[in-house]
Amino acid sequence: MADTTLSTLKAEVPECESLGDGSIGRLIHVVRGVQVMLDCDLAELYGVETKVFNQAVKRNEARFPPRFRFQLTAEEYELLRSQTVTSKARGGRRYLPYAFTEQGIAMLSAVLRSETAVEVSIKIIDEFVAMRRFLVESSLLLERVQNLELSQRSYQRESDEKFTRLFKLLEEQPEDGQRVFFAGQLFDALSLFVDLVQQASAEIVLVDAYVDVSTLNILAKKGPGVDVTVYTNGRGLSEEDVRLFNAQHPRLSVCHTRAFHDRFLILDREAVYHVGASLKDAGKKCFAVTRLQDEGVISSLLEAIDALSDGQIAEGRNPC
Repeated sequence: MADTTLSTLKAEVPECESLGDGSIGRLIHVVRGVQVMLDCDLAELYGVETKVFNQAVKRNEARFPPRFRFQLTAEEYELLRSQTVTSKARGGRRYLPYAFTEQGIAMLSAVLRSETAVEVSIKIIDEFVAMRRFLVESSLLLERVQNLELSQRSYQRESDEKFTRLFKLLEEQPEDGQRVFFAGQLFDALSLFVDLVQQASAEIVLVDAYVDVSTLNILAKKGPGVDVTVYTNGRGLSEEDVRLFNAQHPRLSVCHTRAFHDRFLILDREAVYHVGASLKDAGKKCFAVTRLQDEGVISSLLEAIDALSDGQIAEGRNPC
C-alpha cells in the first residue's frame, strides 16, 4: 500500500474526544497489560483529525498487526474515561477507539512519512522509554519498600513477642530478684508472699523454723491442687490446724526438723527464694527476700531437702 504523508491528510468531520491533557506522558495508558496510546490522542499530536488518521493507518493495515494496534472494547473505553480527566470534547465518534502499542507508534513514522511525523514519533517513543524506565525504577523502589516493611514487621513482631514474654514474666514474678522491706511494711511483705504463693502450679515447699496459723493464711492463697510441704522445728502448728487447713485447701504436710537455720520458699522446685524473716513476722523488722539464681546452689538445696525426707523414711519415721 502507498505511504501517506501528513500534508495529504485533510481534516474532515471532527469526532475525537481526547482522554489526556496534552502531555505525552499523560496520554499513555495501560490496557491489557501493555502501554498504549489512543488514536484520537495520536491524531491530535500529529495535527490531524482522528478519522483521517485512522484512514491512513487502514490503508497500511498490513503493517499494524494486533500486537501493534487493537480496538478497545466498550468496557475498556469506559474504564479509561472514568479513570482519566477528560479534556474538552471535540465531537462524538461512531466507533470505539484504537489503541497503539509502542511498536505500532514506531510504525507510524514509516507510514506518515514527513519530518513532522518522524519528530513526533521520536518524542512519543522517548516518552514510552522514559515511562518504562520509571516503572522499572518504581518497581525496584516498591520492592525495597516492601522488603523494608517486611523487615519492620518482623522486627516489630519479635519485639512484641519479647515484650509479651517480659510482661508475662513480670506478671508471674512481680517481685523477682531482690526486695528489702523495712519495719512496718507488713502489708507490702504480705502482698509479696501472696503473689509468690499464687505462682506455684504444683508444689510449694516452705523451710521456716517458726510457723503458725498466720503462715497458713498466706499458704491458703495457693492455687487448687497445689501441694504444700512445710519444714519447721517449732510447734506453732497443731494437728488440728493442719486438719482444718487440709479440709479447705488440701494438701498440707508439716515436717519437723532442725537441719535448717535460714528460711526458703520453693515454688515447683524451680523458683527458690531466700527469706530473711519468718513469714509470720514479715514486715515487723527489716528483712530481705532474694531469689537464688545459681543452679548449683538450688540443686544442692533441693538435694538436702530430699535427703532429709528420704533419711527419715529409711529410719522408719514419717518425716511429715
